[in-house]
Amino acid sequence: MTAARRGPARHERPAIDDAAMRAARAGDRMVAAARDGGHDRWVRYLEPLPDRLRDDDLADLRRTAMRARSAYGPKDSVRDALPWDVTEPFLDAIDRLLKELARRDATEG
Repeated sequence: MTAARRGPARHERPAIDDAAMRAARAGDRMVAAARDGGHDRWVRYLEPLPDRLRDDDLADLRRTAMRARSAYGPKDSVRDALPWDVTEPFLDAIDRLLKELARRDATEG
């Protein structure tokens, strides 16, 4: 049985889909850096995010992006474990995705 899609397909919103795919690629680099650095806790946290960023429908994408964004907490941040050259591109990509989602909400809602 296939899950019913809620709302438009991602390919119908290319700006959102592109932003999510960029975030997924940056997330892949984060997972690799966490794995290479032996940061098992961050590997467990980050590992599911790239695939979800690639596969989630529009209705679920914001939740995934917010989960990714929460890795940058004020007291516990992925920035403390991983190098800047992987953490900041992921953060930038997630923030761009959230902006695209907000823009969609503002124009459709």
